[in-house]
Amino acid sequence: MKRLLLCVLALQLVGCAELQQVVDQLPQGTTAIGNDQIAQGLREALNLGIEKQVEKLTSENGFYSNELVKIMLPEELQKVDKTLRDIGLSSLADEGLKIINRAAEDAVAEATPIFVDAVKGITFNDAKQILLGNNNAATQYLEQATKTQLYNKFNPVIKSSFEKVGADKIWSNIITKYNNLPLTNNVNPDLTDYTTDQALEGVFTMIAVEEQEIRNKVSSRSTDLLKKVFALQD
Repeated sequence: MKRLLLCVLALQLVGCAELQQVVDQLPQGTTAIGNDQIAQGLREALNLGIEKQVEKLTSENGFYSNELVKIMLPEELQKVDKTLRDIGLSSLADEGLKIINRAAEDAVAEATPIFVDAVKGITFNDAKQILLGNNNAATQYLEQATKTQLYNKFNPVIKSSFEKVGADKIWSNIITKYNNLPLTNNVNPDLTDYTTDQALEGVFTMIAVEEQEIRNKVSSRSTDLLKKVFALQD
């Protein structure tokens, strides 16, 4: 027991030092886990985040009904939203928001294959840094590995989604009229770019939710491998 407590203390002190040295010192009866298993455990955790959280976003109202990721209008367009509501057009304002969130839901369906490829590429060195990192270190790794590729996938899907319902023209006309009003600052009418960025942010927010669950709640570690690997960071 004393030796196990010393090992836990060592994990806290070494920071990003060689995790394997600490693992090697653990009693054989406590854990039998190698480099490959540590990397596989991190892959498993990320795959759970993708399966349990990201896929929820692709369902109808996956964004719109989720307050963590619901896409609101950009700050410069919130005056437009408020004006519509003030004159009794709340339903129109709501529909405008739904169109934006629907486009994000369409785009997220493109994410899974990209995530799967990135997760497969996690090495032990990656896993070591992730395991000893902060509560969203795995999510940050995935974001760095996929964000550019995801943006390039999401953007045309969102653009197409807007075009299908005429949202691009509707919002462009509204924004153009607003920009023509006296004493107003011009705003960017490119909602496709804005929605793409917000969709990406929502995806990584939900992966981080699952990662923190696994890191902080033993009951969320649904397999023996997850229990072994994340016990090392407890």
